[in-house]
Amino acid sequence: MNLINGLISGAEGYLTSGSPATALEMGAIGSMAGGGSTIGNLAGDMGNSALGALDAQNETFQLAMYGEQMRHQEQMQIQSQAFDEMMDEKSEQMREINTLRDVQMAQRKADNAITKKFIQSIAEE
Repeated sequence: MNLINGLISGAEGYLTSGSPATALEMGAIGSMAGGGSTIGNLAGDMGNSALGALDAQNETFQLAMYGEQMRHQEQMQIQSQAFDEMMDEKSEQMREINTLRDVQMAQRKADNAITKKFIQSIAEE
């Protein structure tokens, strides 16, 4: 049994997975494996553990950024939909105003025609 190799394997297992159970399993397997640990192995294991921790941190950061982007897109969609609804309502109001204006112009033309006929009837007498 190699206790140093078991401790190193256990530490590596804990650093890479964060699980005490995995660390215990890796430590037990490492202590039973043949061969001794050298400074090079120890440095390599620590480097791999550090890289694993950095990768996990980067993945967490990327996930948080993705969540923030989704929240931002949802907010933009809500604002865009509210703007579209407001513009649709404004367009409908403008159509109503134009229709009323057209009706008013038709009424004026009819009034002018009636006035002309009235003036003609007075002039003929």
